[in-house]
Amino acid sequence: MDVFYLSFSVVFPLVCMMGLGYVLQRIGIFNDLFLKLLNSLCFKVFLPILLFINIYQSSFDLTTALPMVSFGVISILAIYLFLMWIIPHFVSENRDRGVMIQGIFRSNFILFGVPMTISLFGDTMVSVTVIMIAFVIPMFNILSVIALEMYSEQKMNVVVIIKEVVKNPLIIASILGFVFLGFEIHIPFLLEDVLVDISKVTTPLALIALGGCFQFNGFVKFKKLLYTAILGKLILVPLIGISIAIFMGFRDIELAILMAMFASPTAVSSFTMAQSIGVNDELAGQIVFWDSILSIFTIFTWVTILQYMNLL
Repeated sequence: MDVFYLSFSVVFPLVCMMGLGYVLQRIGIFNDLFLKLLNSLCFKVFLPILLFINIYQSSFDLTTALPMVSFGVISILAIYLFLMWIIPHFVSENRDRGVMIQGIFRSNFILFGVPMTISLFGDTMVSVTVIMIAFVIPMFNILSVIALEMYSEQKMNVVVIIKEVVKNPLIIASILGFVFLGFEIHIPFLLEDVLVDISKVTTPLALIALGGCFQFNGFVKFKKLLYTAILGKLILVPLIGISIAIFMGFRDIELAILMAMFASPTAVSSFTMAQSIGVNDELAGQIVFWDSILSIFTIFTWVTILQYMNLL
């Protein structure tokens, strides 16, 4: 019973916040324009602040976390390269290919990873999660831009790709976080308190915005592609990634972080990115939506299994 309660306690807050967003959208408090602006605000302001302040305040000891970080980075790259090879063989439309690749390999780790590890291990372990976030979030963004640009309607332009990467708010926030931390640049306490307060708003606000974007009427249109994306993102990637992580000897907080990285649904910002690059943003939105809904059950299952096996 304790195992099920712990698993439920990890997932329940996420469900409530997304559910609130959906209800507010259904009763007319949120409209499409507001949600679009809110998602853009989260992506361009709140999530970068959360990422920056977490890196800035972390006790960054890469030495002890190096095996976990190396495994995470190599795993993401391996999944990405495999998808870049196999997806064109099964997806006929060019504008769908980059969206499918992004939808399967890219997880909403920054939004789901922190609350999941806090629920399992408490606030004191957030710094370990941040070390992984600092490496994989820029990686997710860079690889996503490359995949989307390669299969966009326009001819791939290396300069455009570099610009998209350089101006990505999450990458800028990561770099600034490392610069301030590495050179011991201290922010005035009052300003730091403001940034901390803003960062606390980020996860609830982004999850509420995600819930507000839920639309149940697009599944039939992209049924085959969605089946593939959901199976890949929520079942196959976590199953293979977590199994290898266990075999490699990762346990407790490190295994929980890797589980969150593999099992989290597709990043909300993947929809915004697909929209800005001009690929099939409707498909990208449906992947985010259905992954987010169904991940409630799959994350609960993964946490329960790992708890039952005494690995967390």
